[in-house]
Amino acid sequence: MNLMCPARLVLLPAGSTVWVDSLADERIAQVYTGPPVLDGAAQLAERLGVRLVVLAEPVRRAFDLRDIADLHRGETVVVLTSGVESGPPVPSIVEHTGDGWALVPGPVVLANEVTVSTYEQAAELFRSSIPREPNENLISLVDEAFPSGADVLEIGSGTGRDAAELERRGHRVRRTDAAASFVEMLRADGVAADQVNVLTDELGGPYDLVFADAVFLHFTADQLADVLRKAVKAAPYLAFTTREGEGAEWSTRFLDLPRHFTLWQEGPLRELLASTGWDVVRVNRGETRAGWWFHVLARRSST
Repeated sequence: MNLMCPARLVLLPAGSTVWVDSLADERIAQVYTGPPVLDGAAQLAERLGVRLVVLAEPVRRAFDLRDIADLHRGETVVVLTSGVESGPPVPSIVEHTGDGWALVPGPVVLANEVTVSTYEQAAELFRSSIPREPNENLISLVDEAFPSGADVLEIGSGTGRDAAELERRGHRVRRTDAAASFVEMLRADGVAADQVNVLTDELGGPYDLVFADAVFLHFTADQLADVLRKAVKAAPYLAFTTREGEGAEWSTRFLDLPRHFTLWQEGPLRELLASTGWDVVRVNRGETRAGWWFHVLARRSST
């Protein structure tokens, strides 16, 4: 240990093992986690060949990180956390300097990559954990825009429950998902599906409507803006849901693996839609076990 050098902290969402291959050549001293101790923590420590240290409390504050950094000057450690208040972003690699936290160049893993990795690992668990019924509130907005059959691009088809209902009502659906696990699940169910990551891939088209149920909440505001700009070129209508709230969070709810969520207030959501070429037709609110949601129908702006 070099006491003159700062500690290097690899911050990962609790339960994540996404960076394990990238860290294989790093000299990791320890892995830190707080309660609850998820399976991914032990798996990560084992694969890195280091000790897992379980803290009495979750790492949620910047001075919790500073305490760990002070113990490991000149070393690299992994810290699993759901987010640090007024601290560096998760995931990231950081060093503590006299002026605060400095980001260190390293493996670039975005929050959405961690989320997609969770769905790759837990597709079957996800299918068993969600209601079997389609999202009637959102599908009714599609019927409002297109009482007769429409050509629909579905982003994030998941288990396919919404697409099946849309087709039952006479719409034609192209199913897509960023997770290969869901694409394989859909194909095993006897329907066509394509692996499409809307953050990096083109949407194709033209379609009558882009449909996205519980997908946009996994994107940052900047990512969502990019996706909305792609969607406005692909179809004149858009129907989607996203969570109501403030800020962003990591959660292991239901799947015991990390997923990243961005929460929205109605005003900023309307402003983002307007700035990316959409006019809001309708915004409905609805409550589920995961909280309050916006159900949005938007039309391509004519200006």
